[in-house]
Amino acid sequence: MFVDQVKIYVKGGDGGNGMVAFRREKYVPNGGPAGGDGGKGASVVFEVNEGLRTLMDFRYKRHFKADRGEHGMSKGQHGRGSKDMIVKVPPGTVVMDAETNEVIADLVEHGQQAVIAKGGRGGRGNTRFATPSNPAPEIAENGEPGQERDVVLELKLLADVGLVGFPSVGKSTLLSVVSAAKPKIAEYHFTTIVPNLGMVETEDGRSFVMADLPGLIEGASEGVGLGHQFLRHIERTRVIVHVIDMAATEGRDPYEDYLTINRELKEYNLRLTERPQVIVANKMDMPEAEENLKKFKEQLEEDYPIFPISAVSRKGLRELLFAVADKLEETPEFPLEHEEEESSVNRVLYKHEADPENFTITRDPDGSFVLSGEKLERLFKMTDFSREESVRRFSRQLRGLGVDDALRQRGAKDGDVVKLLEFEFEFIE
Repeated sequence: MFVDQVKIYVKGGDGGNGMVAFRREKYVPNGGPAGGDGGKGASVVFEVNEGLRTLMDFRYKRHFKADRGEHGMSKGQHGRGSKDMIVKVPPGTVVMDAETNEVIADLVEHGQQAVIAKGGRGGRGNTRFATPSNPAPEIAENGEPGQERDVVLELKLLADVGLVGFPSVGKSTLLSVVSAAKPKIAEYHFTTIVPNLGMVETEDGRSFVMADLPGLIEGASEGVGLGHQFLRHIERTRVIVHVIDMAATEGRDPYEDYLTINRELKEYNLRLTERPQVIVANKMDMPEAEENLKKFKEQLEEDYPIFPISAVSRKGLRELLFAVADKLEETPEFPLEHEEEESSVNRVLYKHEADPENFTITRDPDGSFVLSGEKLERLFKMTDFSREESVRRFSRQLRGLGVDDALRQRGAKDGDVVKLLEFEFEFIE
């Protein structure tokens, strides 16, 4: 089965730890500080590679963790920052936060990049904390933790023209004869389970990308068959070419096929009906096709152009391709819904979540107070609790954030247990 949506885990690299070190040269007063800063952790960066067509690779590797920065060193030497982890994705990949469903990035052009999980900054060495009164502090920061998140990748195929229609109506055959694409063709349903792309060039030099999309069946808008996997791919197409088996080789009525497909498109997304549609009456070299086409035209209410063709014998293809190229020239691109919601001025390719509240306080059944919050947890992880000066600094930071006052307001008394991550402390007045 074609994987066009997959959930993965990404984590930016942690920053390298700052170092506590001391110079011993006589000319440095009081053996001044010489601990270097840690290096920046690598970010996880998604980059579009037009050579990729599916998300199948992510089926086998779902965890991407970037390298941490190098730790600071003595003699004031800073640690090296790590190189970003570049993850290749196919054009048309939409990246969403799995928890909030927020669109993080919409990757469409070859070479386009977006930072999905930001690496942490390096911790500062003790040289950064020196003061005239304390030129050799025994304090340094641990590296900042890298951002981590679960994201959902969804591939929305990039094509100018989308071939739609019931299975086995001849879409793959049509694509194979008008382009260099070599789709799998056979006499059974769902031959196409991976969308096939082909570059089509008309005799007058115009070109466009055509996609043979997976066959659609009734109920697809509700997820039946290939369902939503099919319908997602058509969201980006500008012109819909509706291929119909006018010879009714499988016993279905051509006009009923036409109504069913359009009903599914409409029920999935009303905006799909805004796209210009060209009707292709295929298999016209077979018995009863002419009579069925005449009946079809009498029943058709929409003013869509109809092109009788035979994909196998290649009859009628020239006129069809010219008409499709003409439609493309007069049809603008259709933005996705989330793109419409953002103004063209303020639109960004990627964004990170805004900082939430500094901290929250809850109570466990045993009466202990539980602290949580992204900023608070980050400060905790960057504190070296093996050094007294670092512990005192962390306490000052808590007071500066208002944690002490907030605990008192919640009824904390001297000796009460306060939890942060997997650690426990005593509240001291």
